[in-house]
Amino acid sequence: MKVANSLRSLKARHRDCRVVRRKGRVYVINKTQRRFKARQG
Repeated sequence: MKVANSLRSLKARHRDCRVVRRKGRVYVINKTQRRFKARQG
């Protein structure tokens, strides 16, 4: 999982990427290509 300051560029890496909020943190998840996971902060 990548940790980044901004998730805008990480969301654009794949068309199935979704931005979700869990427990006060912002995540990028991808159900089809699971290697595109990321967390902000």
